[in-house]
Amino acid sequence: MNHETMMFKVDKENDNQAREILLAVYEALKEKGYNPISQIVGYILSGDPTYITNHKNARSVIRKIERDELLEELVKSYLEEK
Repeated sequence: MNHETMMFKVDKENDNQAREILLAVYEALKEKGYNPISQIVGYILSGDPTYITNHKNARSVIRKIERDELLEELVKSYLEEK
């Protein structure tokens, strides 16, 4: 069993893309009357795209980027605000 810490890296280009996607999906969910935070969390945890509305093509847009990259963007944004 390997006890070394593994490194996880995401391209800087994907950071901006993840942020733009999250903001676009957030707005689409909000416009449709959903709780955007709950819906995005549901999607990230389950991988089920039906948590995301089709409004403004948000479901297709969010699937352009991996869930781990979305999660990294969220964690980074949260910790940088502290």
